[in-house]
Amino acid sequence: MREQVELHKGKFLEELQEFLRIPSISSLSEHKQDVQKGADWVANALEKIGMENIEVIETDGHPIVYADWLHADDRPTVLIYGHYDVQPADPLELWDSKPFAPDIKDGKIYARGATDDKGQLFIHIKALELLMTEHRSLPVNVKFCIEGEEEIASPHLPPYIDKNTEKLSADAVLISDTSFIEKGQPAICTSLRGALAMEVGVKTANTDLHSGSYGGGVPNAIHSLVHILDTLHDQKGKIAVDGFYEGVPTVTDNLRKEVAAIPFDEGKTMQELGLDSLYGEKGFTFQEQTGIRPTLEINGITGGFQGEGIKTIVPSEASAKISCRLVGEQDPQEVYERIERHMKTHKLEGSRITVNSLIQAKPVSLNSQEPMIQKAAEAYEKVYGVRPLFPKEGGSIPIVEVFSRVLDAPVVLMGFGLPSENLHAPNEHFHLENFTQGIETVCEYLENL
Repeated sequence: MREQVELHKGKFLEELQEFLRIPSISSLSEHKQDVQKGADWVANALEKIGMENIEVIETDGHPIVYADWLHADDRPTVLIYGHYDVQPADPLELWDSKPFAPDIKDGKIYARGATDDKGQLFIHIKALELLMTEHRSLPVNVKFCIEGEEEIASPHLPPYIDKNTEKLSADAVLISDTSFIEKGQPAICTSLRGALAMEVGVKTANTDLHSGSYGGGVPNAIHSLVHILDTLHDQKGKIAVDGFYEGVPTVTDNLRKEVAAIPFDEGKTMQELGLDSLYGEKGFTFQEQTGIRPTLEINGITGGFQGEGIKTIVPSEASAKISCRLVGEQDPQEVYERIERHMKTHKLEGSRITVNSLIQAKPVSLNSQEPMIQKAAEAYEKVYGVRPLFPKEGGSIPIVEVFSRVLDAPVVLMGFGLPSENLHAPNEHFHLENFTQGIETVCEYLENL
């Protein structure tokens, strides 16, 4: 199959660039038509490779694309999931090239969505195209479920799955939206943290006030917000919200050994990030903090005057965006309620607090010895010459838990990205060697099944 991949590489890259030019940003309402265009593009690409029963399913948000090919009698059925929506490209001034004008250089393709997730999704489409071209059929039955809301926590996909369990039923759910450990070292993720995101707003007076006339005598919204945020952690990096750690598993010696088995260079990481030290909950390593422990991060703060120069006011409004990564049996709604209660308890006198939940997703843990996952490991090893490792990822793919629970099928997180590819950041890119070898690996995996 390697020769076929190389033969068609130029055409595949042209098509991928076309896909990447679509600014399908799901979180921004002004890009709603672009997200629709992304859905239509995926549906057309699936039709071209011979998929059947193609649907662009409208939701109250962005469309879901379904397709299938079900002619491999008595053979396994694989449901391929991916997403065609992308993160916003801001800050634009930090990009070396335009985010929606794909640029190929130094063996990489640069564009928003290159690695998360258009490039990785496209691997599956091209793998099936090559298998269909070579055999005029597929070695397994295939279904596609591709969404346009992953970057906003998939609000409309779970209800669709609940209502279409028979239609989506499969022997395995195959997802490429994760990363290698490092270049040349494949990985199959075996756990993902849950997610919780919220916004807190602080309101004091009915308008901003002159700091000379009122300063020192009225409550300051930013003072109150900063005070609240400062109470969320103690001096040792532990989250200080009462009941936050309920449901968090005890970190056993065996679990520590499992996490420590994944290669990690602390000095190299600090150098790459421009840091002179790391930070986190005392008593846990960086890998434990970012893989198996829960977090609470302040993502952004807004309030007062932000323009050039100075404006001497007492701000009447301030807000912050907060996100958590959850593990074990932590329930997102319960954690949200505890944080909300904590912030309202710790607000300063004269301020009013509003808290809105934005994202909720449960954690998920997968069995690395599951045969469908071990078959994927064999495919990686054959193509890359290296046995994959089975890390516990710190990120969240909310829909993984839903697929696993509702469809009662093993989820195979067969990623081809690299941690260094700037997903969600300026200059996002995808290594072309993993694009081509990824196609070969997926072909190998489906033939193994």
